[in-house]
Amino acid sequence: MGLSKTERKLRIRRRIRKVSFGTETRPRLSVFRSNKEIYAQLIDDNNGVTLASASSRDKDVEATGTKSEVATNVGKAIAEKAQKLGIETVAFDRGGNLYHGRVKSLAEGAREAGLKF
Repeated sequence: MGLSKTERKLRIRRRIRKVSFGTETRPRLSVFRSNKEIYAQLIDDNNGVTLASASSRDKDVEATGTKSEVATNVGKAIAEKAQKLGIETVAFDRGGNLYHGRVKSLAEGAREAGLKF
C-alpha cells in the first residue's frame, strides 16, 4: 500500500530540510499553509531563532480577495520586514507543499518586493 497524503508530505518536508539551512545573513523562508491561512517565517537555524514572521492573520496584511492574492500580500509583507532587518537573500522552504498556487503566489510576492532566492 502506498503512502498516505500526510506521510508523503512529511517525507518531502524532511528531504527539503536536509538541504535548506538558514543562517543569520541568509535565513530560511519557511512557509506553512493551512486550509484558511498562510504563514511565513524567516528563521536562523544556527541560533534557532525566528527573525521575522508574517501571516494572513496579521492586521497590517490586506486579507481581502482570493487566497492567492492574500498569499501575495503575505509575501510582500515578509519581504518588507526582511529589508528592515537588512536581509536581501533567503533560502526558500516550501514545507512539503507543491510549488503551485498559494505557495507560488507567496514566493512571487516576496520576489516582487525585493527578496532574492
